Amino acid sequence: MTGAGRAGDPVAVDRTAPRGVLAALCVTVTVSYGTLYYAFAVLAPEISRREDWSLTVLTAGLSAASLTAGLLGIPVGRAIQRSGPRQSMTIGAVVGSAGLAGMAASPTQGWFFAAMLVSGVGAAGLFYAPAFAALTHWYGAQRVRALTALTLVAGFASTIFAPLTTQLNEWLGWRASYVVLAGLLLVIALPAHALVLSHPWHPHTAAEVPRQEHHDRDVVRSRVFVLVAAAGTLITVAEYASLVGLVPLLIDRGVSPEAAAWVLGIGGAGQVLGRLFYPWLARTVGVRTRATFIATLVAAPILLLAVAPGSAPLLLVLSVAAGLGRGLFTLVSATLVSDVWGPERFAALNGVLSAPLSAAGALGPFAGAAVAAALGGHGPMFAVFGVVALLGAVLMAGALRPAAMPTTDSALDRAVVG
Repeated sequence: MTGAGRAGDPVAVDRTAPRGVLAALCVTVTVSYGTLYYAFAVLAPEISRREDWSLTVLTAGLSAASLTAGLLGIPVGRAIQRSGPRQSMTIGAVVGSAGLAGMAASPTQGWFFAAMLVSGVGAAGLFYAPAFAALTHWYGAQRVRALTALTLVAGFASTIFAPLTTQLNEWLGWRASYVVLAGLLLVIALPAHALVLSHPWHPHTAAEVPRQEHHDRDVVRSRVFVLVAAAGTLITVAEYASLVGLVPLLIDRGVSPEAAAWVLGIGGAGQVLGRLFYPWLARTVGVRTRATFIATLVAAPILLLAVAPGSAPLLLVLSVAAGLGRGLFTLVSATLVSDVWGPERFAALNGVLSAPLSAAGALGPFAGAAVAAALGGHGPMFAVFGVVALLGAVLMAGALRPAAMPTTDSALDRAVVG
């Protein structure tokens, strides 16, 4: 804390960004996504083949773990808002590592599924949401730059851990690979969270919260919050359904499996471009225009992919455009709560907002596969989810209309108009 003024004056709280926090979280979030999410994508086919376990059930375990992480994000967010991220993220490192170790030792598919749920419990304290809360609180006016840096670095989790996991599996087999990954997560995330996240955490007082709704539950029940959550859920389910369905769509259009994989991979460059572009966008336009534009940018490539011919260059451009929208929407999701309701209550509100988005991300691939099967192809499926994303953009624009907002001097009014 900085020094106080005259007797009886409120104490000025030091909310300057602590050194080392951003660097530490860039590392730990990358390792967390790599070990708890992307490693499974590499190992699942090998596990299914060697153990004769259903790949569908294994994939359902990943979705269940993602749902668990999203639901637990609500109490984790509240805990972070009260006392900071150190305890929640340190416990997350221990529990996430235990889940990976349990997966390695699982004698049956049922035990493996249960261990995946444990890893989902750990993920609630390791993935983007708690890290976003820490950076938003500590970095204040510089939070967009910090959040952008985090998502840029963590965006390489698949680039790092997909080949690493493949190599480990070739050397050691899938069980020993998970043991190594569990140890890696524990050794890196546990000390980083326990030591680096020890910076003082000063919860915001009621006087610092400019909104008329002084209780988080009032915000969560508000029309604006409900519509924003619904919009984000629709956009997220469309994102994940189209992302997983892109390779099958390209193959249906006559693109070879190898070329389709390259199109998907190069499309990931769009996410990096989007995240680099976001800070300028945040400085230039208000939150309503920004969120609506980005939501529309998510929808447009999905709709165009539904009708695009089998021209590899065109499909590549649309894949990059889709990645651009996904990269931008990640940062919209990370900044929307602080832009609309202020950073003072970010951790708790973002935990609630992230829950349906996490559920949508977990269920999106299954929803996409079900719609493609029902409609007889991935082209119609992309058309459906393009419309779903477009509906999300319309809801987002309607939710953030200045006329729909309470009359306050809050950050929301400035952000919407500015």
